[in-house]
Order: sequence, then C-alpha cells, then structure tokens
Amino acid sequence: MTRTLAAIAVFIVAALHGGFLALEMFLWEAEAGRSVTGYTAEEAAFTSVLAANQGLYNGFIAAGLLWGLIAGKRDVKIFFLICVVIAGLYGAWSAASPTILYLQAIPGALALALTLFAGKARRGTKIEL
Repeated sequence: MTRTLAAIAVFIVAALHGGFLALEMFLWEAEAGRSVTGYTAEEAAFTSVLAANQGLYNGFIAAGLLWGLIAGKRDVKIFFLICVVIAGLYGAWSAASPTILYLQAIPGALALALTLFAGKARRGTKIEL
C-alpha cells in the first residue's frame, strides 16, 4: 500500500512538471498562460525565451520521474525528487513566490518522504539511499 501511494505521489509530481512544461513552452504568451502568470502580453513576450528554457528543464524532471516509475528505479526517483524540492525552494525564495513552494517543493517533498518510507517499509528498518 505504501509503495502504491509513493508511486501515485511521484506520478502526480511528474504530471505537475509536465504541466509546467506545457505552460512555459507552449502557452506562455497565450491568454491561458497569461491568466496563470498574471503577465501582460508585453511581459509574456519579453520573458518567453526564459520561460521556454524553464519548461524544457521541467520536462527533463518529468521524464526522469517517469523513467524511475516505469523502470522501478528507486534511486532515480529519489534523485529527481530531491531536484524538485531544491528547485522549488530556490524558486520560491528567488521569485518571492509562495505559489512555487506549494505547487513544486511541497508535493516533491511529500513524494520524496513517501518514496523513502516505502523503501523503509519494504526493506525493514534501514532506509536505503
């Protein structure tokens, strides 16, 4: 049961990052993207190249998490979840945006905790990293 919850949590984080990719790479300048970011058309146009770059990195995160899920590689999931948490904490701090904390760092931390706990429950008392 714990492994299933961990897998669901990892999948949700991967899906969030797939959504971030779509927003940042394809919807940034569209009305739908601007309604999410609150940017004007001019601001969105000015920042679109930076957003697309961020989107690409978010796609790599999603791909890594899905790879870990599909291949059953716990260490891969842990690595990418740590990346998510660090990026979310840094993004929330550097952009002064608690939204990044709530949408990226906290879900990543929960998925990481569940993944670590699932490994502990499966292997006994030792948590393997």
